[in-house]
Amino acid sequence: MKTKKVLIIEDEVSISDIIKFNLLKEGYEIETAYNGEEGLKKALNLNFDLVLLDIMLPHIDGFQVCRKIRESSNVPIIMLTAKEEEVDKVLGLELGADDYITKPFGMRELIARIKANIRRTEFSSDSNDSHSKITNYGNITIDMTKYEVRKNEKPLELTLREFELLKYLAEQENQVFSREQLLEEVWGYEYYGDIRTVDVTIRRLREKVEDDPGEPKYIMTKRGIGYYFRRP
Repeated sequence: MKTKKVLIIEDEVSISDIIKFNLLKEGYEIETAYNGEEGLKKALNLNFDLVLLDIMLPHIDGFQVCRKIRESSNVPIIMLTAKEEEVDKVLGLELGADDYITKPFGMRELIARIKANIRRTEFSSDSNDSHSKITNYGNITIDMTKYEVRKNEKPLELTLREFELLKYLAEQENQVFSREQLLEEVWGYEYYGDIRTVDVTIRRLREKVEDDPGEPKYIMTKRGIGYYFRRP
């Protein structure tokens, strides 16, 4: 099995060293960067299976790094933050991060997050080699096995998490799921975040899938309950 490569972008050397030490013990190959500029350069020019990205970085902050990475790559990104403000977590997700974890964090929790996000990427890659299962929903086409979505025959750039959420809802169309259910089923492991994560991901999906995100025709809200997918 190919060794998985993780990029740690963290300006606090002591934290970076602790993470690196523990991930090396787990069998990962590790690259480090101590500022946003260096981290972005490595993320764009080297191949990684996951990026751990601190928010508060010298030169270029983590939000800008995340946005730049997402312009050309769907590599899983877990954001590290010392802040408790909800706005930082939401902004990271808005910019395309797959996950976040707040300092101080337990190493077991971090490793569990890393394994879960990499496992999703592996599943997606394996699915690309299998026979396609394509379903049409109005002007939206979803290839359930190749993890591809097209709108009016043009491909949409979704993160893996966005695709998984869309796929889960579409496969069970008209069934309403609470935010808690979606966290459990789509995020797939004991998620330590909060339900705002679902709202943010739904909003990003609507911006890409819907003609008018303010008046969605696919990804619907059941007030007071949750979300569901409707075939137009």
